Amino acid sequence: MPFVPFELERWQSVWENRVRFNLAESGVHPLSVDELLEITDTDPGMLGAQRLVYSQSNGTDALRGAIAPLYPGATEDNVLVTVGSSEANFVICWTLLAPGELATIEVPNYLQTWGVARSNGADVNTFPLKADLGWEPDLDEMRAAIRTGTKLVVVTNPNNPTGRVLSAGARDAILERVQEVGAWLLVDEVYQGAERIGPMTESCWGRYERVVITGGLSKAWGLPGLRIGWIIGPAEFIKEAWSRQDYTVIGPSAISDFLATRALGARDKILERTRSILRDNYATMEEWLRSHGDLLSWRAPDAGAICLVEYNMNIESAALVEHLRATQDVLLVPGVHVGLSNHLRIGFGEEPSQLTGGLEALGAGLRSLAAD
Repeated sequence: MPFVPFELERWQSVWENRVRFNLAESGVHPLSVDELLEITDTDPGMLGAQRLVYSQSNGTDALRGAIAPLYPGATEDNVLVTVGSSEANFVICWTLLAPGELATIEVPNYLQTWGVARSNGADVNTFPLKADLGWEPDLDEMRAAIRTGTKLVVVTNPNNPTGRVLSAGARDAILERVQEVGAWLLVDEVYQGAERIGPMTESCWGRYERVVITGGLSKAWGLPGLRIGWIIGPAEFIKEAWSRQDYTVIGPSAISDFLATRALGARDKILERTRSILRDNYATMEEWLRSHGDLLSWRAPDAGAICLVEYNMNIESAALVEHLRATQDVLLVPGVHVGLSNHLRIGFGEEPSQLTGGLEALGAGLRSLAAD
């Protein structure tokens, strides 16, 4: 079985700490430890007193007890804590997909599950979100792609890279089709809570007995360095997934478990910080986009600190972002890394000065290329 490299993650990990302006991130500017302690009313001495022990591998009872209420009807037995939502997605694919089994994945997307499934020998097909439908799926195409024999269907909602929240009609149609063929449905909901406008995205938890949800503290919560994610699923599935986790990282760090539990207790404060950043920064982003409307087109994202932009220059996206990195010291995600051509994913969750400086550098690079 040929291994499929994860090009997006390698691109970011090589360059994100070596550029002046990082506009490749999809979350908001992270909280510092001091800020997290303040917003959660945590005495710093409580952090200092934490023993650097092996923590409970599936997440402490306290942390799982704090996560479960986010999903109505879930209990601690429905929660498996993971090292980021990336481990959650990996463990689900490992648990559900054997070589030769079929996975159907929505695109464009964060292509982790696409790569893991293929690397594990599964067959993979896709159904597209359509730009001309406002990044919604064509329902006939979706039904045809989720065919009889499909073992796992993967959807990200809110979506990465489009920032689109699926309509209720699209969610219902996907759930109906998945039930018709008896597949499992993995819904990556890591951007839930990072809605720029509108209500919290409705979770698919509880809609079907074979739904599994992944989430975490990296995107909407501004806590990527804690590396805390989770799986929400049927209790028997969680037991099976936990047995796979015993072979991966064993469990989260004790410090991360402690801080994550405190963060979940201050959910409203943290998510309001996130929404404030998104509202303010998108105004800057949109003004910049409008000033480059001759080169770029876009749909305003519903959620997440990301904007998917189509450009009308004759250059492949990976070559374009490498040129911009080398000449302008600014990092973006090329469309090819999320399953699209002639697109860029631009993050707007950074501190205002970083965002403004990064957009100025990006604009200069695009104008220079367009003039050549």
